[in-house]
Amino acid sequence: MTTTSGQSGPVAFQGADAPTDALLTACVHCGLCLSSCPTYRETGLEAASPRGRIWLMKAVHDGRIGLESEVFQHQMSACLNCRACEAVCPSGVQYGTILEASRAQIEQARTERRLPEHPAPVRLVRRLVFDALFRSMALFRAAARLLWLYQRSGLQWLARRSGVLRLLRLADTEQLLPAMSDRFTVADGQILPALGSQRATVGLLAGCIMSTAFSEVHAATIRVLRRNGCRVVLVPDQGCCGALHAHSGDLAGARALARRNIAAFAGLDLDAIIVNAAGCGSALKEYGHLLHGDPAWADRAAQFSARVCDVSEYLDRLGLVTEGLRSLPLRITYQEPCHLAHAQRISAAPRRLLRAIPGLELHEMHESALCCGSAGIYNITQPAMAAQLGARKLDHAQATGAEVIATANPGCHLQLAGGLRQRGSTMRVRHIVELLDEAYS
Repeated sequence: MTTTSGQSGPVAFQGADAPTDALLTACVHCGLCLSSCPTYRETGLEAASPRGRIWLMKAVHDGRIGLESEVFQHQMSACLNCRACEAVCPSGVQYGTILEASRAQIEQARTERRLPEHPAPVRLVRRLVFDALFRSMALFRAAARLLWLYQRSGLQWLARRSGVLRLLRLADTEQLLPAMSDRFTVADGQILPALGSQRATVGLLAGCIMSTAFSEVHAATIRVLRRNGCRVVLVPDQGCCGALHAHSGDLAGARALARRNIAAFAGLDLDAIIVNAAGCGSALKEYGHLLHGDPAWADRAAQFSARVCDVSEYLDRLGLVTEGLRSLPLRITYQEPCHLAHAQRISAAPRRLLRAIPGLELHEMHESALCCGSAGIYNITQPAMAAQLGARKLDHAQATGAEVIATANPGCHLQLAGGLRQRGSTMRVRHIVELLDEAYS
């Protein structure tokens, strides 16, 4: 093969970020991961399993195939990166690390023209989203406010009724857009005192999607933390966590955002950095790995990551204040976000918090930890598989007879709520802290 740069032969892994032989050979192909892999369970294809994808990565590493392989590229993008395989792997394979490294190799080869570039519309979207909107919270909030105007002014209703979205083949994608909150959460240095005796001082990650589309979850989180004796600091100059950049092969972008957040929280006397979005929490806890090759930032990144806690993890560790919790007579089921259950290994704490609410009945769904199909922007890039997994998850949730699905990640929330709307269901999706907040009030 001859690439756009004139290179002959397979397009190889290159550079410091390439998956190493040690990481790739940690997999012994035992197959214990197969039953936990959503794409393998849906397709039955070996190439769509963790060990199959690792075999493809090793084949590129060894020069047997190249980055130009259509099968390789497809399987790297078709993986949800849910990391359920990591949770059951007896060999400790760092699957998420080598998957993101492999995706980054594809994007690097496109940039260096060793592979054909993305089509122009894809390049434009990537530059707009990754290089502009997610790099500047001011720009991100401006775009979110325009989306809010579109949703509230009647333009959305008109666009949907007129059929223009279907004509432009945007109808399905537009349905996935989050409803923007009326008020955004702006991290401006505000300090909110604990209610009652102070037990801790914490900083809250405001983030991007959470601060604009789920601002009410932030408000509930702050109220619950304060009720539990936490002084809450809205640290200024923070931004997006970089998770979507890392998942999409833009490691340079992810590192730039990581450095920004580390610098923002540096020097503050905080007992913990609280996150209420599973994907963001997983990304922040892995800053130490992301920046391990940067001598100027490696130690700072590791120290930062050591302070990061999911809100359910922290409240459970601190000891939930149960005084003042009123009865909340609800029948609920819990949907485990992949990056909470598998990447962070937090599964029991959310359930303990839910069971602490008087009157609330927790009914476990079948396959609660199987991916719902959201996986960042997977439901946009791989809509068919995402729809299959979303339907499977909702079938299990509805079989419990629950009124509410509790979860802890915005992507899961949007995927589940969208599926319920399509089914005409009255079932609702709520964040765990929203249920706690309601019980406290």
